[in-house]
Amino acid sequence: LPLIIVCASGGARMQEGSLSLMQMAKISSVLFDYQSNKRLFYVSILTSPTTGGVTASFGMLGDIIISEPNAYIAFAGKRVIEETLNTTVPEGSQEAEYLFDKGLFDPIVPR
Repeated sequence: LPLIIVCASGGARMQEGSLSLMQMAKISSVLFDYQSNKRLFYVSILTSPTTGGVTASFGMLGDIIISEPNAYIAFAGKRVIEETLNTTVPEGSQEAEYLFDKGLFDPIVPR
């Protein structure tokens, strides 16, 4: 039985409570069992935006990872990266087409 998860997340924030952060770990743990022990197929579909812990956890664990065109996919937002690292994030570097070219996921498919 294949599992398909459509991901859309602006990211969980610590001020929203640790429960939201723990849910990502729980989902990832269940997916490990689903994929590795039960040997079942998981497809992850990344929509815009898919950011934060979802990107760092179950969003990128699919046997096949699909993105929609021009989706904004990142761990941290452009502003956060620029302010934290005191650097400029190249335009488009957090968009699906750029990340696809880097091999981050499989096909780009419109809805």
